Amino acid sequence: MIADPASGVRVVLLDIEGTTTPISFVHETLFAFARARLDDYLARHWRDSALQEIVRKLADEHAAEQDRATDWRAAADDELRSSVAAYVSWLMDRDRKSPGLKELQGLIWEDGYRAGQLRGVVWQDVPDAMRRWRSAGLRIAIYSSGSELAQRRLFESTAQGDLTPMIEAFFDTRMGGKLAPDSYGRISNALEVTPDQVCFVSDVGGELRAAATAGCRVVLSARPGNPPQSGVEEFTMVTSFEQI
Repeated sequence: MIADPASGVRVVLLDIEGTTTPISFVHETLFAFARARLDDYLARHWRDSALQEIVRKLADEHAAEQDRATDWRAAADDELRSSVAAYVSWLMDRDRKSPGLKELQGLIWEDGYRAGQLRGVVWQDVPDAMRRWRSAGLRIAIYSSGSELAQRRLFESTAQGDLTPMIEAFFDTRMGGKLAPDSYGRISNALEVTPDQVCFVSDVGGELRAAATAGCRVVLSARPGNPPQSGVEEFTMVTSFEQI
C-alpha cells in the first residue's frame, strides 16, 4: 500500500477531476449545467449578498485582465449583469481557474443538487479505498480548483452514499493555485502535518511536480478518459485506488 502509515504518510490528499471522478462528469455534466443556467441564476439571485460578493471578485478579475481596457465595475445594474454573464462565459470557454467563476459555479450546482437535478459521481473503488485508509488510521482531504461548497455537494450525494464523514478537510484555490508549491505547504500547515506526511493523488503532472517540490509524496492517477501527461515517468502511477 503506497499510503501506508508505516512509511510516515498520515494524510491522503485527493484531487477530484480525473482522480476521484471522471473528467466526463465534470465537463459534460457539471460545466454544462452551470453554463445552461447561468443567465437564469444571475437574474433570480442578483440581489443576494453571496452573489454580489462574487460579482465584485469577477469585476476585479476582469479589470486586471491584460487584454481588457474596459472596467465595468461602475456600469448600470442591467449592463453589469450582462457583462458578468459574458465574462463568466468567456472564462468557462477557456476553463480558467478563476476563483470568482468557481464560486459562482458552486452556487449554481448547489441549486442543482438541492433540486435533485445533480448527483455526485465517483469511481467505484473510491468509497472502499476511503474506508480502508480510515481504518488504517489515515486522514483524507480534498484539494480541487472547484469551490469547497461544490466539493462537499459532490461527495455527499454519490450513488454510493454520503462520503463526507470520511473526509476531514476540503481545500480550494483559496490555498493558492494547484501548480504552486506553496499551496501544498499551506495545506500541510492547515492539517498540522509536514509535507512529507502528505500523499497527494492527481491526474495532472504539473500539480504533482508542485506538490513534490513542496516535499509531498505524489501519485499519478491514470483513469479512463484522462489526457496523457508528459514528463511523469518519475511518479508512481495507479489506475485504481485499490493500488494506493
